[in-house]
Amino acid sequence: MIPYGRQNITQTDIDAVTTALTSSNLTQGPQVPLFEQAVLKACGAEFALAVNSATSALHIACLALGLGKGDWLWTTPNTFVASANCGLYCGAQVDFVDIDPLTYNLCPKELENKLITAEQQDKLPKILVPVHFSGQPCDMQAIHKLSQKYGFKIIEDAAHAIGGKYQNEPIGNCKYSDITVFSFHPVKIITTGEGGMAVTNSPKLAEKLNLLRSHGITRDAHLMTEPMDGPWYYQQVDLGYNYRMTDLQAALGVSQMQRLESYVAKRHQLAEQYNDQLTNLPITLPWQHPDSYSGMHLYVIRLQLEKINKTHREVFEALRNAGILVNLHYIPVHTQPYYQAMGFKQGDYPEAEKYYQEAISLPLFPMLTEKEQDTVIETLSQILQNQMHTQL
Repeated sequence: MIPYGRQNITQTDIDAVTTALTSSNLTQGPQVPLFEQAVLKACGAEFALAVNSATSALHIACLALGLGKGDWLWTTPNTFVASANCGLYCGAQVDFVDIDPLTYNLCPKELENKLITAEQQDKLPKILVPVHFSGQPCDMQAIHKLSQKYGFKIIEDAAHAIGGKYQNEPIGNCKYSDITVFSFHPVKIITTGEGGMAVTNSPKLAEKLNLLRSHGITRDAHLMTEPMDGPWYYQQVDLGYNYRMTDLQAALGVSQMQRLESYVAKRHQLAEQYNDQLTNLPITLPWQHPDSYSGMHLYVIRLQLEKINKTHREVFEALRNAGILVNLHYIPVHTQPYYQAMGFKQGDYPEAEKYYQEAISLPLFPMLTEKEQDTVIETLSQILQNQMHTQL
């Protein structure tokens, strides 16, 4: 079986976790700040707050920016549900902006059109969550320009994108956003088992994020409302959550970060091999914007269904039956039953829906062997070439 994604755990990783496991701190020890500093060094932001998942990071990012009841959060329909759910957690309402047909990211032109209408209806978003789908950054300069005109805050969902670049600068530097969120789930670029991180350049937001990830509790005297009773003293000054990352997870992250650049480079090498070998098939290959260097989390093809005799599902199942565990990223969020109960329906975001009807994520991870990739290419080629419509 060839999975679409797989973590790479080395002996160095195992040794790092074992050292943390046999130390005196399994949580709230030195490994978390070390991991935060490693990520900051890679992405160029000022502050980092590690948490137990990217979903948690999105949640507290929304809270730190003041999202609440009566507010709107907008995001893309082509994402995992967490990018939208984080708004609902805060009591806000959620809406979507359709995708660009080339990058599959949130489309700035669609965003501008929607903002014009929303301003007339007094329903402008408080927060926009652009998602760097597959690791390719959104057009953040254009999005940021619109945020200055219409007054919304920006949380970059960079769950797929650590190690990537936008306009030759690292994704996560928050040049065009208030907060950026990373994921360290096992299939992501690097892993901590589960885990996430929020990075920002704002000391005020960092202070708020720090409170929210740990019950709203502080031991910092300048945040307290009255003098300390003694060295044991702490105060709860906000309503926070138990979203902390453990030292075991962070130790794995510190070790994995040493291979970040090589991991992303290997993903690009594999993607180039796919590009070379799949070019004559009835599929649309991923397009990369010249301003971007993708984290290359996913390699997504789109079937040109008008040229083949199989359905989308039949091609997908044929690959899986051959032992190639392809996946589909993503089912448009607005088509989920929970969101349809809110009033969303098929046809609301046609580009995202068309993408979903054609997309398949092929295996892509640093330890994918040449033999395995050849198997993927040969199997896909056989399935599609044998099923192409006869050309008159």
